[in-house]
Amino acid sequence: MTKDSTTKSGYSRRDALRLMAAGGIACFAAPNLLGKPAFADTANPTGRVVVGLSQEPTVFHPLMAHIEVDDAVHFSLFDALFRIDPKGVLQPNLAAEVPTQQNGGISEDGLKWRVRLRDDVRWHDGEPFTAEDVKFTLELITNPNFRAWRTGGHSLVRDITVVSPTELTWRMEEAFAPYLSFLTETFMVPKHILEKEADPNAAAFNQAPVGTGAFKWAQRVAGDHLELVANPQYFGDGPYIERLVFKYIPDMTVLYTQFKSGDIDLTDQAYITADHYEEAKTLPGRVVTLVSGASVESIYLNLEKPQFKDPAVRKALYAAMDRKAIIDAIYYGVGTLTETFMPRTSYYYNPNLPAQEFNLDRARQILDEAGWVPGPDGIRAKDGVRLSFANSTTSGNNLREQVQQFLQQTFAEIGVEMTISNLPAAVMFGEFWLKSQFDSAIAGVTHLIAADPDATNRLATSAIAAKGGKGSNVGQYSNPEVDALLKKGAQTFDPEARREIYSRIQEIVREDLPFLPLFAATYVVGRKEGLEGWEPNSNTRTASWHAAGWRWQS
Repeated sequence: MTKDSTTKSGYSRRDALRLMAAGGIACFAAPNLLGKPAFADTANPTGRVVVGLSQEPTVFHPLMAHIEVDDAVHFSLFDALFRIDPKGVLQPNLAAEVPTQQNGGISEDGLKWRVRLRDDVRWHDGEPFTAEDVKFTLELITNPNFRAWRTGGHSLVRDITVVSPTELTWRMEEAFAPYLSFLTETFMVPKHILEKEADPNAAAFNQAPVGTGAFKWAQRVAGDHLELVANPQYFGDGPYIERLVFKYIPDMTVLYTQFKSGDIDLTDQAYITADHYEEAKTLPGRVVTLVSGASVESIYLNLEKPQFKDPAVRKALYAAMDRKAIIDAIYYGVGTLTETFMPRTSYYYNPNLPAQEFNLDRARQILDEAGWVPGPDGIRAKDGVRLSFANSTTSGNNLREQVQQFLQQTFAEIGVEMTISNLPAAVMFGEFWLKSQFDSAIAGVTHLIAADPDATNRLATSAIAAKGGKGSNVGQYSNPEVDALLKKGAQTFDPEARREIYSRIQEIVREDLPFLPLFAATYVVGRKEGLEGWEPNSNTRTASWHAAGWRWQS
């Protein structure tokens, strides 16, 4: 391989050097490209955009535990110190620049950080945004009385010092390479409002949030929609539209019908279902785009359930999944086979993992050898445990429901009973999901934060919320070697060294099968013709990551 040749994951040696030049952080850093462009006239934003969502946003405090659909609202109401653009380049947002080891913002050992802020930012209520708000936000996240979404990375921050209204410093308890990426999804909250609250978990702010973003809170009609209005004092690009409406439509077919009829201008979570793709791309006045996503659609197993503690069961179930048939017959070819949680577009993707082979005879053999014996009803059992479990997903997601029925029949052929128990999205992805109350579940999950390969939040033992941990390891996966490698990877700044670490993690997870990958997601995003400024970004969890830049063609 020549020094500039391209690897299987699409990255060259030169790309690695560019990664290293960004201060050793595993994503690029650039000067501020999200400020107001010279040609922009945002004094008179006009029109509205209606975004269709299949689940209802319900968590409006951006630091509290939430799911993907809430992100669509957070990105419009709030700002972070940095954002990550579609190319994986870190951009300043509330910060004046991205700190790196090269510009002196991060010390050579990765322990001392200095962040400079913009001086032209105001909260929606007119109060100035300052370094005090950043300090308050970072300290709130680690407040033991606050129900924070994530504390990983933040818990390493020490000695936050406000140098001036536009500058602050802190030190890290240990080097943590992914922290810049974590900060792209850490939206700042106002000290002057929240410091007065005795209980931040129950603050009035949580239902009528005040941010610095391009849009301000207007109203919410529970179960139907919520509405944001333009913030004409926004410091960055936009807003160009006057109103932004997020409409909640739980039935995917109805959501698509409303896109066809023009009631919806853009489809976000969970987009247009694959069974409508062929028709959707022929619709007049509509633009339909296939977007590679970072999430992986999988069968998530609760490894604390006795049925799944035996790795032989997990391997047998995986061998009994005809994934190609699922993609071709149910998802109309929209989706890509994968063996890992790492996006194929990532520099850290491991292309050398063993490929799953659909083989029912092999699945039966695995279970036979492991001592799972068919009973009188044909369902296998071992040590008093029947190989029977429930599978749950969101009610109204007809493609996932078809996958359930397909797998139910296939698993029965190897002596496994899978019952179907679906729930409304708000229930499914509430405590039931977050606190691991399911047997198994079908969900699309993104393991990374922005473009950084760290998957601690999903794979570390310390991230099992059901056991008192902080994170989203809902399958309750625990492997000491993975824990050690995750820690090592997080403390390593050299991308090539990190690549070896995360390749090994992918090998172990592929062997352990804590979840059973169905396919890497490809999203069918539909928008009305004439809606400009929309751009896909696989480094975020929402198509509405930069609604500030949307505008209607004049």
